[in-house]
Amino acid sequence: MAFLVPFDGSYLAEAALMRASEYGQALDEDVVALSVVPDDEAYAIDVGWYERGEDEPFSVPYVAGKLRDGVVDIAPQASFRHEQIDTASAVAIATRITEIADEIRPSVVFIGTENVGEIAQPVTSVAGGVAENAAYDVHIVRYYAPPSIPAVRLEEGSYTEQ
Repeated sequence: MAFLVPFDGSYLAEAALMRASEYGQALDEDVVALSVVPDDEAYAIDVGWYERGEDEPFSVPYVAGKLRDGVVDIAPQASFRHEQIDTASAVAIATRITEIADEIRPSVVFIGTENVGEIAQPVTSVAGGVAENAAYDVHIVRYYAPPSIPAVRLEEGSYTEQ
């Protein structure tokens, strides 16, 4: 089994990758970072993956390389996979992530998103499209640093905070 992290280089995708990496180390699970990159220069510019005037002309492999560098910086032990698609829509991106999840069969998909409330409703967001698949658990990451959890001590079927 593995943990799958859709990774677009955003702040919360980085947090999701960090969290998946921490859980992966603790539970001895592989972590796969997946970047779905539309072959669309305007989209890449809009989401901050590419700027006009960079040394390299726009290409999906170039953008994927930059995203891979971001994965390596956060979770060097994670494997990286990128997929190219033609359409830069949230539905197309979510569909490709779901297809890859069906192939990988992760135990958990870690998603970084601020739109948690919208996931419970039908929406056309990447997170919502990925979260609706019942083939795996979904771990929603809304904050870069996890909230502080007090130490827990088990005592005969119950717990107490320390």
